[in-house]
Amino acid sequence: MLLAKNRKAFYDHEILEKFTAGIALKGYEVKAVKEGKVNMDGSFVQVLGHEVYVINMYIGQYSKQSQETGKQQSRTSRKLLLRKEEIEKLQRELAQKGKTAIPLALILSHNMIKLEFGIAKGRKKVEKKHLEKERQIKRDLEKAVKETHKYY
Repeated sequence: MLLAKNRKAFYDHEILEKFTAGIALKGYEVKAVKEGKVNMDGSFVQVLGHEVYVINMYIGQYSKQSQETGKQQSRTSRKLLLRKEEIEKLQRELAQKGKTAIPLALILSHNMIKLEFGIAKGRKKVEKKHLEKERQIKRDLEKAVKETHKYY
């Protein structure tokens, strides 16, 4: 089940490969994520040592959380749970020029929250305009097909 999605990532970057990893969260963070209080703008995945972290991902405060216990930092680094082989593969990919890892979505799988992230290559402004033009043409074609089927 999809909990949150980083829509801007698919527009700003070309996703080359996807990974799914568990994410280490505290109890109140899990509840806040299930409420949808997540923002992935400007966040990225980085390998530090032999561990992987998602950096700068915002998780808001749970609505029923008391102020005293909720002295959380909303943009802290959170550890991702991956196997050793996956971490090594991720390191090799990120070592290449122009590639970065960005979070794509938070999903609920077997009652556990997982982060889906991808190896991405940034798009230039011209490529973004071209992509938007293609999407608009596709929408117009679908609309025209729908109009013609309406009269039959």
